[in-house]
Amino acid sequence: MKKTIIALSTILMASSAFAATTHATDETVANAQAGANTAKEKLHQAQNEGKEQQLKAKHAAEGKSDSMTSKASEGTQKAWNKTKEGSEKGWDATKEGTQKGWNKTKEGASDLKKKVTE
Repeated sequence: MKKTIIALSTILMASSAFAATTHATDETVANAQAGANTAKEKLHQAQNEGKEQQLKAKHAAEGKSDSMTSKASEGTQKAWNKTKEGSEKGWDATKEGTQKGWNKTKEGASDLKKKVTE
């Protein structure tokens, strides 16, 4: 249920972000993207927590929860999830930086075009 609510919140935030971009300023777009990124991060954190809990439950059901192998497996799962989250944050930052650069390039070209036509 919690995952469903988070997923729906993400969709609503993302859809409002897309609607806002049609007539929005760059600042509004950046704020909407930040909100969508935050929602996406929280969704993925909840999903990762669920995976980690499933793995712990599986080990407990098998009677291996205290074994070195299960502890190593759980640690590896947690590290992998952190790596994925970090990569995703980096990718989002790269996309946003690229978008900002593209917007500045378009504005510069538009300004240059105005100067040439005057």
